[in-house]
Amino acid sequence: MSMSDKTGKERIHDTSREPRKQEHPSTYIVQDRENRREMLRLAIQDQMITSGMGGVLPEQPNPTVFQRVLDVACGTGGWAIEAARNYPAMSVAGIDISQQMIEYARGLAADQQVNDRVEFHVMDALRILEFPDRFFDLVNLRFGVSFLRTWDWPKMLSELLRVTRPGGIVRVTDEEIVHPGSSPAISRSFQEEMLQRALYQAGHLFADKTTGLTDHLERLLIQHGCLQVQTKAHALVFRAGTPEWQAYYGDVEHAFQTIRPFLQKWAGSGATREYDAIRQRIQEEMQQPDFHATWNLLTVWGVRPDTIESEQVH
Repeated sequence: MSMSDKTGKERIHDTSREPRKQEHPSTYIVQDRENRREMLRLAIQDQMITSGMGGVLPEQPNPTVFQRVLDVACGTGGWAIEAARNYPAMSVAGIDISQQMIEYARGLAADQQVNDRVEFHVMDALRILEFPDRFFDLVNLRFGVSFLRTWDWPKMLSELLRVTRPGGIVRVTDEEIVHPGSSPAISRSFQEEMLQRALYQAGHLFADKTTGLTDHLERLLIQHGCLQVQTKAHALVFRAGTPEWQAYYGDVEHAFQTIRPFLQKWAGSGATREYDAIRQRIQEEMQQPDFHATWNLLTVWGVRPDTIESEQVH
């Protein structure tokens, strides 16, 4: 089954003829999208988050009703592929601005033998989405904080609603920036003093606080047209010596390498002057037998009404 029009006879895009595009400038916090370390980090994080949340759609009472699904900013494709593996009647499209991420995702889908039901396309989510109106049963966006600025949300949510069918679901999951726990070097020195400050200065947070985005997600969905908006909080706990801790350790270690230029630009030289020393302290603290950290996430979802404002304008 492919992502087809209502006749079921053709795909939205013929990926075999899709040329290699020159990538648009990106607002993603890691500018070097050819970086293999970042791809590895995203693959680790994708699996870790999906597993920790209890699956791809843990808050939805009956995910089998979603036959056409869109994953925005899909990265290495882990969520989309896992959705297709868990729900055989589901067809999933994933989009990302990075050609290399999309090529990796396509290869992974082929390896997992779901490429007959999963398509990946190079697409800039901050522009017009190249899909028909009212097409998808569910549209998913995770970790928009990594590339969306506060002023990008109205346009983004307008597009997500446009491509969602009436009665379909718009679903957004994002994170609190600081992970409280036993490591001061992670929660205070790195996340609060560097990452949170940089995200706020770059316009990715509405306030300079750990909940600078998650506090606003419910309001944003309601304000831009979603009905029956609901929320579900997730607390992912990582303890030393567990498989979850091993994945978290890898995610943090790779993040130190890939987001350093972003932090140096936006957090200020004072915050990053002792970068290598802080990284060393984090490695030491994470390997202590009593290490623990909690990563708080929030999923917000709402229903697309029969008519939205953009359609009324037309």
